[in-house]
Amino acid sequence: MNRVYEHSFEKIISLENLLNAWSEFVIGKSNKKDVAEFSLHLMDNLILLNKELKSFTYCHGGYSYFKVNDPKPRDIHKATVRDRLVHHAMHRILYPYFDNKFIYDSYSSRRGKGTHKAIDRFRKFFFKVSRNNHKTCWVLKCDVKKFFASISHSILLRILSKYVTDISTLWLLKEVISSFSSKALGVGLPLGNLTSQLLVNVYLNELDQFIKYKLGVRSYIRFADDFVVLSDNGKYLEDMLSLISEFLEKRLKLVLHPNKVSISTFASGVDFLGIINFPHHRIIRTKTKRCMFARMKGNRKSLDRGLIGETQFNQSYQSYLGLLKYNNSYNLRTLLSRYYK
Repeated sequence: MNRVYEHSFEKIISLENLLNAWSEFVIGKSNKKDVAEFSLHLMDNLILLNKELKSFTYCHGGYSYFKVNDPKPRDIHKATVRDRLVHHAMHRILYPYFDNKFIYDSYSSRRGKGTHKAIDRFRKFFFKVSRNNHKTCWVLKCDVKKFFASISHSILLRILSKYVTDISTLWLLKEVISSFSSKALGVGLPLGNLTSQLLVNVYLNELDQFIKYKLGVRSYIRFADDFVVLSDNGKYLEDMLSLISEFLEKRLKLVLHPNKVSISTFASGVDFLGIINFPHHRIIRTKTKRCMFARMKGNRKSLDRGLIGETQFNQSYQSYLGLLKYNNSYNLRTLLSRYYK
């Protein structure tokens, strides 16, 4: 039986929580025009926001839209400062409760998790399944097609109601969720919301629970909408794929990306989270490599022309070194260091 949400709506909307949420939200954004304007009358704005939330007159505003390449093109929808503050206030209280409901091997948007730990776990599962590379290890790799844009509001709210019994909290969750639709009314979550990171994990936790406990799969890892299952039996993974696909379509109204589903041996090289994994080594994608060197070349030129500072250049350089140190990449690190003069 699920233990229901135990924190009050009053704790989410309290001035203390709003102030704490602001302190977290404003980090790195104090020079932004909209943030600076909101902070000019911070307490007045917080008191008004608290009053609207208390009286259930709060209404989530619209979104501004822009595109980013990270590395593929993504549509980002950005809420107003006051709405993003509400997202942070909600996340501060809701995250700890829901995080305890998630399986261990869910790695996206969770404290103490992340890409590198997911990849390390992937290799650990390989050695376990292959019995230290003495047996063939097969990998089922899946990706949900247009995941954020396909999330059903009604299904998400139904899932949330299993855990959250407080009507006021559900009202606020519904207000945030229904503030955005993508391809159709009542479908889709915006990439730019902090609450979206938590809500997508709540949504796909249904899949996690199904795979881990209904199907009894041990070697399973999910990062956002990318997930893998490892086994020493390729036919078993074929059968697993049909069950997973059926569950996603019937229960969550999601579809697997037809071009991003594969069953292959670990020894042939499995691309998971941008890293191509082999039994005894791992390397970054060729596309990632090209992008990295192109950006560093551009950053070097910008630094030499005074368009960016040493700090910005060094941050970019160190981030790439951080990526490379998790792979067999001595030669790449040597080549990259040429841009650091």
